[in-house]
Amino acid sequence: MKIKNRLSLYFTSISAIVLLIVEVAICITYNSLVKSDFYDHLMVRAYIAAQRYLEADEISADSLSHVKLRYLQALPNEVIRFYNDKNRAAFINEKGQFWAPSLIDEVRKRKQIEFTERGRQNAGIYYYDNQGNFVILVSAVDVEGNKRTKDLVKSMAILLIGVTAGLFLISRWFAQKALQPIDKVIDQMRKVSAGNLSLRVDEGKGRDEISALAHNFNQLLEHLENAFELQQTFVINASHELRTPITTIIGEIEIALNKLRSHTEYEQVLQSVLTDAERLNGTITVLLELANVDMNYTQPALKPVAMDELIWELNDYWLAKKGKGMFNINILNLPEDPEKLQLLANKSLLAIAFNNIIGNAYKFSRNKPVQCDFYADDKEIVINITDTGIGILPEEIAKIFKSFYRGKNVEGYNGSGIGLYVTYKIISLFNGTIAVNSVPDRHTIVTIQFKR
Repeated sequence: MKIKNRLSLYFTSISAIVLLIVEVAICITYNSLVKSDFYDHLMVRAYIAAQRYLEADEISADSLSHVKLRYLQALPNEVIRFYNDKNRAAFINEKGQFWAPSLIDEVRKRKQIEFTERGRQNAGIYYYDNQGNFVILVSAVDVEGNKRTKDLVKSMAILLIGVTAGLFLISRWFAQKALQPIDKVIDQMRKVSAGNLSLRVDEGKGRDEISALAHNFNQLLEHLENAFELQQTFVINASHELRTPITTIIGEIEIALNKLRSHTEYEQVLQSVLTDAERLNGTITVLLELANVDMNYTQPALKPVAMDELIWELNDYWLAKKGKGMFNINILNLPEDPEKLQLLANKSLLAIAFNNIIGNAYKFSRNKPVQCDFYADDKEIVINITDTGIGILPEEIAKIFKSFYRGKNVEGYNGSGIGLYVTYKIISLFNGTIAVNSVPDRHTIVTIQFKR
């Protein structure tokens, strides 16, 4: 069942139940009022009968005529009886005992009573008179009241059915309107496939649950797109970068084995093989790093990472590798709360990203010192890595984060062109940004920023 139909049924059911409870309460209240009013009529009839039979000798002729006129207005199926102290009928003869002696005694004991029996309403009073004390019982059927009650029940039933049907149609229309953005999101989701993961769902301008759903779906698409790109990069890089040095090595060895050569020629062949082997080793290292990034990217183990501690660990690593004074850290600002230095991320991936940047800084500055500026406050963490190398041409800055791209001024430098691409993907994974400011032949500043 679709959500819109389910919501309509839920709303209609709740509304119908509430309406039914209200209608039942109205019917019960109305029936109680009708019965109470009819009991009042029965009591009046009992007192009129007492005046008619017991007080006739004590009131004037006009009053007696008025009492007789009122007495003539009988109720439907009315029965009136007078009972003396011996529980025998008086004034009005009866063939059989209409009311049981126990009931008559109950009236005499309680002085006044009202009850319903066999579809008839009954009222009784104990009346004191100079002729004696009598129990007067009156019984009748409230035909008009019962008819009105039945008519009210029928009207309420028709109203319940009509209102329930109307509520269902109205609630379904509202549900359809409310869920219309979801239908649009679903239509856009259907267009997404493995071949066009770059598509995004319209998140709208609202901040409701539908916008949150679209936003989370877009984040999922972004992660999937990045994961697919990393896998494609790995496959393409493996097929291109591994084949060339292996083919070269095999060719050089085959040529060297064709005939005996001099000691110098063998040294040249071995040197060439060594160069290709080193290139192959570097390529394999990059591929393993890319595979590790791919695995951690699709299923990153997110934990709080203290960014200041990570920077000092990188400092120890590069000082051990490059020597004292080659990696300089400058702490610009630290927040008072140490938790503000933590970032929910994967430490291994962050280390790969920073090492790629620092490694490029050393490579393209021919091992000149690299400076790292660290700034953190309650709102952001900013890390600047600065080198004094060959720099990046202005028209190439926007392209350096693409896979396999290498600038025009990097000829003679080893590399595969995927280091910054991987770095960009890792920083983006943890909702960070990376920017580059470079002046050719002077310096390059890479700025990494994480908003809290």
